[in-house]
Amino acid sequence: MSERRICRVLGQYRSTQRKIPREANDEQALTEDIIALARQYGRYGYRRVTALLRDAGWTVNRKRVERIWRREGLKVPQKQPRRGRLWLNDGSCIRLRPEYPGHVWAYDFVEGRTHDGRKFRILTIIDEASRECLALVVARRFRHEDVLAALAELFISRGPPANIRSDNGPEFIATAVQKWLAQVGVKTLYITPASPWENGYNESFNGSLRDELLDGEIFYSLAEAKVLIEAWRRHYNTIRPHRSLGYRPPAPETATPPLPPSGSATLHLQASMAKEAIMH
Repeated sequence: MSERRICRVLGQYRSTQRKIPREANDEQALTEDIIALARQYGRYGYRRVTALLRDAGWTVNRKRVERIWRREGLKVPQKQPRRGRLWLNDGSCIRLRPEYPGHVWAYDFVEGRTHDGRKFRILTIIDEASRECLALVVARRFRHEDVLAALAELFISRGPPANIRSDNGPEFIATAVQKWLAQVGVKTLYITPASPWENGYNESFNGSLRDELLDGEIFYSLAEAKVLIEAWRRHYNTIRPHRSLGYRPPAPETATPPLPPSGSATLHLQASMAKEAIMH
């Protein structure tokens, strides 16, 4: 039978039988870049990888990256369970919401270990409004004097915030800490004991720190831990796409190198992003 008659019987347009499907000429290069980013940032999903590709000069939408992502069998991180907001019966919120950068800071501790099994602690300080990580202070142990020293350094360089949120750890509720914060005009926001979700911004950041760095690195010394953790902080602030910020970094660098054209033969990453590979 003729093609015309078969198409009429099947109810298909003849053009669908004659048109030869063509792939984009940059499909292979894009696939290689997606695999390279997935290998470098093993805990990133395709949405965050899409943001990194756009920053590197690719003109690509999320659906195309998702199609290649699933075709290559790349891992999609499991979604975290959502938690309810802290509401009162009248609809008001218990927790003070950040309204602008410098309105509410939050700090907490994260624990890690060096290769010899010895523990170390990380003092994490973030700005809840901008999501920027202000400091990651690493030490074997912390006293309230060490917390004061870290805060004082930030207050000098950035100015004191209006409020600072924390749990009820002894380093945070020490009389000396409360008195000093009151003298500089910073209000303390202590969460309810055994309710870490009330410090949700900081807990979420700590989870990312552990998932993307602490669980995947071996620190052979405390000095090495300080270097790698500080490098991750710079990457988190200036490069890593943040979901709540529309997949933009919290504090992108003001001057960035020119973007390479889409479809180049090498990995389409900015120079600053390529340097981060040294961490891994």
